[in-house]
Amino acid sequence: MTLDQKIDEASSVIRDVLARHSEPACVTCSFQTECMAIVDLLIAQHPDIPVLFLDTGYHFAETYAYRDQMARELHLNLVNLLPKQTVPQQESQFGILYQSAPDRCCGMRKVEPLFSGLDPYGVWFTALRREQSPTRANLQPVDQFKLPTGKQLLKVSPLAAWTNADVWAYLKRRGIPVLPLYDQGYTSIGCEPCTTPPLDPENARSGRWAGRKLECGIHISSE
Repeated sequence: MTLDQKIDEASSVIRDVLARHSEPACVTCSFQTECMAIVDLLIAQHPDIPVLFLDTGYHFAETYAYRDQMARELHLNLVNLLPKQTVPQQESQFGILYQSAPDRCCGMRKVEPLFSGLDPYGVWFTALRREQSPTRANLQPVDQFKLPTGKQLLKVSPLAAWTNADVWAYLKRRGIPVLPLYDQGYTSIGCEPCTTPPLDPENARSGRWAGRKLECGIHISSE
């Protein structure tokens, strides 16, 4: 399938979901390459869609600067989701969790804020792709997702079949700049303490959590 065909297919998925579902929709965005592709496709059809960013307090300075730049240039309806505790509060009470208990740190600074932030919505768009990780190999473009509260969301991943090359070609075509950290060798970018260039050149996400885990938990349904 050509890039043009994939763009048409993704746009069609977005169009159909927005037309068929009256519940409020949102998109999560970490401001990585695929996130910028899905946001660009979405705002073409839904310019004021809420763009949810998990502000963990641990992001690279470059990520924050790029977030602000792109939110300004694309006129994004940016919604920053914050954890219950600031970084100093958490570290004072629990120590450096990203070293001692990374799952707990992700739970407190990413999973809980996201699930709370998703509660007002019925449709959740993501930039997930099958190629990203073995845990995403069976990703469906449209699926159900259950929050811990029991609420069901429609989880939509229009880029499921896109490759990394597709994403970069799309951004180049659209003239969308990328997060400068990619020029430093990073391939999957999260919180600064838990992100390095890839340990395995064949696995873009191998630089996350020093290879100790593959997912932060935000894409794991309560079911």
